Parts: sequence; structure tokens; C-alpha cells
Amino acid sequence: MATKSTVIVTGFEPFGDHTINASWVAVQELERLGLAQNVDLHVCEVPVEYQAVQSLLPYLWKQHQPQLVVHVGVSGIATTVTLEKCGHNHGYKRVDNCSFCPDSQCCMEGGPECINSVIDMDLVCKRVNSSRLGVAVSVSKDAGRYLCDYTYYTSLYLGKGRSAFVHVPPLGKPYNAQDLGRALQAIVGEMLELVGQAEDDDHHHCSHQHAH
Repeated sequence: MATKSTVIVTGFEPFGDHTINASWVAVQELERLGLAQNVDLHVCEVPVEYQAVQSLLPYLWKQHQPQLVVHVGVSGIATTVTLEKCGHNHGYKRVDNCSFCPDSQCCMEGGPECINSVIDMDLVCKRVNSSRLGVAVSVSKDAGRYLCDYTYYTSLYLGKGRSAFVHVPPLGKPYNAQDLGRALQAIVGEMLELVGQAEDDDHHHCSHQHAH
């Protein structure tokens, strides 16, 4: 019998002009739709605060031991659902919902400048777009140097790359909550499949290396 895999999917609270944050609306819609039966889905609304992210993310990774953590954020300039390939360590100059900004303007002192997801975003994009979902998906290498990028980098660091970030457009521009929920369902499903394959490969290659 296949073991259950655990996935955490997060959205963000309102900030700035985004009095309703499309990311959290989309994640709640995903929760309503659900994922495959062998997937244990946990959802969480993340504060738009640097310090809250620094304490919440280690807790989520430790508490649930997920195979994958997918963060969803809203982008006022996005017109497609956008898969982010990497998170960045420096350049955090914008203040958060508490009017706070890290003095170092960085996420992890001494951490690498950029961490890539282990997930092949181009492949996920191609698969979802070819499924005729009715929602356009694209890829990006710049998550925006704000709480989205900061959260993504932190999760990539904590999860050794087993994280993903999805930017959604604001509601109605052009997609509604149901569209975004269906898109997330398809995207997270594809991502879990790729992570599962990677883990199978690892077990195959590393079964003799458990001595260290």
C-alpha cells in the first residue's frame, strides 16, 4: 500500500492594496477541492511579516515533516499563474505589515545567494498547460524580493530545495477563486509526482549510504 505523503500549502494575509489576498483565497479553494487520496494536505495563512516567517516556517517543517511545501502569493503584475524557480537571499528593502525590514536586508546570513527548487518548474508548467485546464501557467526566476521571495528562500533553505512558490494574479484579473483552486490542484499534483520520483531515485541510489 502506498504511504501517505504530506504537503503543506500556504497563502498570505492581506497587505497593501490587496485587502483580499488572492493567494489565501486560492489555497482555501484548493483545500475544498482536495488532492489525491494518499496526500495529507495542510494549509496555513502566513503573515506578511519577516519575523513571523522566520519563526513559523521552521515550525511547519518540523511539525509535519512534509515531502513538499508550496507557498502561494499574489502578484499585482501577474496575468498568469507563475511558477517561481528560485528564492533569493538579499535585497529585502521593503517594510512588512509591521513596518519592519531586516537590518541586513537578507534572509539567511551566510546562506547562498540563490537556492533553486528541486522541482523542474518548466516540466510542471508544460504538463499543466497541456492539460487544457483553462488557466495559463508560466515560469519565472524572480519572486520579487518581498515576503514571497523571503518565504520561498527560507523554505528552500529549510527543506533542502523541496519547496515551490506559485504566484497568482489578483482575483478577477482574469481568474476567479475556482479557476485558481483548480490550477493549484493540478500544479501541486504534478509537483508531488516529481518529488515522489526524485525520492524513489534517492532511495535507489542511497540505500547503501546510511552509514554516515
